[in-house]
Amino acid sequence: MSRSRVIVVAKKSAFARMSSGEGDSRARHLLESGHETVRKWKPAHEQHVRAVDDVVTTLEQLGVQTILLHGAQAEFDPRDASLIVTVGGDGTLLAASHNISDVPILGVNSAPRYSVGFFCAARGQKTKTLLRRALEGKAGTVRLSRMAVWVNGQLRSERVLNEALFCHADPAATSKYIVEAGGKREEQRSSGIWVGPAAGSTAAMRSAGGRILPLTSRRLQMVVREPFLARGKPTKLARCVVNEGAQITVLNEMERARIFLDGPYRLVRVRLGDEIHFETSQQPLTVVGLDRQRAR
Repeated sequence: MSRSRVIVVAKKSAFARMSSGEGDSRARHLLESGHETVRKWKPAHEQHVRAVDDVVTTLEQLGVQTILLHGAQAEFDPRDASLIVTVGGDGTLLAASHNISDVPILGVNSAPRYSVGFFCAARGQKTKTLLRRALEGKAGTVRLSRMAVWVNGQLRSERVLNEALFCHADPAATSKYIVEAGGKREEQRSSGIWVGPAAGSTAAMRSAGGRILPLTSRRLQMVVREPFLARGKPTKLARCVVNEGAQITVLNEMERARIFLDGPYRLVRVRLGDEIHFETSQQPLTVVGLDRQRAR
């Protein structure tokens, strides 16, 4: 890599947030009393801090200009960077990826015992080697397809890596909509719809009954959550996979609906009558160090 500027995005752990006065007093009380619901917060935080220190120290030893950002939702301009490094878990990498178009990203799983790190190839002693090889341009990479989301012809995101959830603003309410995909069209009632590229097919969509797609596939998948079976009739479009170039279209029949993009923090408010299109994005994400066996 010709450029030598690296942006490191480190999550802010739950323990750090509580220790700095964020959150409610009950959480702090539970921490102080050693309650089992928060018992893992401190050891996970300590592992995370060590991982952040190790990443920054390694980059300094390699003579790299390093910018450290705290908070997974931090916004940044990656254009002059040679590499983005996230320190946390998959959630941190997903959040940071929404800032990135063509810069490679390396995920460091900072506390493997406590977090999920499917996209995070680096952990422990492997981190130093991967950082060095990535900066030398010698680390393996995988280009992952992402998804674009349009509302009424307006592009709302073209960097969805895992999935989008379309549903009622109130999760206890029924989602009502008309969906069209794969040459079929159906009015549905359900708990909402998962739509996403192949990278997200092993997560929520798999849990909801979807297929696992090859990691480098450019197809999209839709899975309906808990479809309402009117008069016992099966839903025609409970699950669907479409090829690159095809769209999945949803016409919203709710007064208050939402689209959540790659988790709970990025959302699009959807009005009654809005039309949503999901399609394969023209901005794939280059991820460093992913096991190529999983990418087939």
